[in-house]
Amino acid sequence: MSKKDKNEARARRKKSIRKRIAGTEERPRLSVYRSNKHIYAQVIDDTDSRSILLVSDLTKALAAELEAAKAAPAETQETEEGTSPDGAKMRRARVVGTAVAKACLDKGIKKVVFDRNGYLYHGRVRALAEAARAAGLDF
Repeated sequence: MSKKDKNEARARRKKSIRKRIAGTEERPRLSVYRSNKHIYAQVIDDTDSRSILLVSDLTKALAAELEAAKAAPAETQETEEGTSPDGAKMRRARVVGTAVAKACLDKGIKKVVFDRNGYLYHGRVRALAEAARAAGLDF
């Protein structure tokens, strides 16, 4: 599958998802974007077309936590398929998930709608979502 085909498939999935979900003031949308190196989580109120907060692994406030995650030895994580190595990007995604949940709870947001932004729900996207749930965010 070429890069163009992958991008078109993701765009098609994204369009299909966005037709069905929208963030409101009571239940904003938690949108995830992942690049090859970084991961970003943004909480959006679609009724006012505004971003409530943004957390990424580039956020200065998370530098200490990310360094600790980077220094941690690679662990194996139990999954349904067996065990898989837990890489640095997965650990950073978990840190970002926890941080976005804390930031939402500080702003009084307890429930969100999860927008995986066309990405498949596995790997870093899944790690971020599970960390946010574990930190107290409901979706």
